[in-house]
Amino acid sequence: MRAIRDRWGGGGGAGGEPRAAKIMAVTHAPGPARPHPRPGVLAWTLWALGMLVFAVVPWSDHLLRRAGRADLVQLTPGTIPAVLAILSASTVGAVLASRRPRHPVGWLLLGVALSLSTTAATAQYFVYGLLVRPGALPGAQLAARYQPATAFIGLALVGYVLLFTPTGSLPSPRWRWWVWVMAAAQILLLGVATVAGGPLDPRPQARGGPFDFRGMGGALLVANQADLAVTSLAVVVAAGSLVVRFRRANGIERQQLRWVALGAALVVVVATIVVASLALGPPSAVSLAAGICLALVPVVIGAAVLRYRLYDLDRIVSRTLAYGVLTVLLGGGYAAVVLGFGALLGRRSSLLVAGATLAVAAVFQPARRRVQRAVDQRFNRRRYDAARTIDAFSARLREQTDLDTLSTELLAVVDQTMQPTQVWLWLRPSRQR
Repeated sequence: MRAIRDRWGGGGGAGGEPRAAKIMAVTHAPGPARPHPRPGVLAWTLWALGMLVFAVVPWSDHLLRRAGRADLVQLTPGTIPAVLAILSASTVGAVLASRRPRHPVGWLLLGVALSLSTTAATAQYFVYGLLVRPGALPGAQLAARYQPATAFIGLALVGYVLLFTPTGSLPSPRWRWWVWVMAAAQILLLGVATVAGGPLDPRPQARGGPFDFRGMGGALLVANQADLAVTSLAVVVAAGSLVVRFRRANGIERQQLRWVALGAALVVVVATIVVASLALGPPSAVSLAAGICLALVPVVIGAAVLRYRLYDLDRIVSRTLAYGVLTVLLGGGYAAVVLGFGALLGRRSSLLVAGATLAVAAVFQPARRRVQRAVDQRFNRRRYDAARTIDAFSARLREQTDLDTLSTELLAVVDQTMQPTQVWLWLRPSRQR
């Protein structure tokens, strides 16, 4: 239904009849058909399959520790980001695929999680079958040969997710050739890995990951290097497609892309922190923060696709900034009082700690209101202006007695603050004795 904005006033007429400048008939469109249960069953089956494949990794780590090769285990603090990303992508993908089975992003996220789980499980398989117990597992050499391809497929699927987010279609038909290039690169690598011969040393790949090609040679090395270049470029280009979408988008699609932009901004910030901390050695806390932010990317993509609370982004950012500033101010004040007076008194007094705690509790609400108002004024101007408009109307409401004037001002305030597509005002007629 086309968005229509109507303003009219209303008031009690001479005969006590309700007054309305315009009455509009509203027809409700039928709700969306309930999805068939089969896509949901398939989606959660793929989720269970991905979790089952990933469960091979801790089991293999246990076998490696028993064999005295704890240096080859995968589940370490440094792999926390990858683990959380796999769990998040798999779960969000299952939810999207079961609720929006015709939207490709849910199935693509399931594919990303499954390919990453397969990469980790394949690595542990050939490590145990070639380095720890040579000849104990069948097909270990093939697992080492195909393991980089599983990682490249997951990376290519990430590019597809970016291309089809949030509408489920490409930004324009001109992007189709790029989709085929990404798929052709993976098919070519699988073909070369199947027919190419030559020795393969799994030790660099076992320690350095699937992108360490020092143990390869010949056509297999060239194919892997070419696929890495093409797939990495594809992900960068797909990320750029979101910028193109955002510049052309309007309305709901623009709000969806703002959620995706929030997730991308978090990843960039955490990546900068991690790179800066590499000089000192990244602690486990930094790895955990990186994992949480990477896990949030599928979540924000799922929220954008499902259109869940799209217009709450400004409120979330505003509250996050407000409580962050408030925590720094109150925490710093508390530490200054306790540590400063403790240094002056020469000892740490329990009475001083209790007094500082009560002072922080007393100033929390006033400080929160002031900080929230300052943050809204700077970062959430629409909410700040709406609050000021409502406050001004409340002040006039105490002095205004004319019903027609009040009705007009009420409709104007609602239009400025809520910005509805339609505004109706009905006044109950006064009973005449």
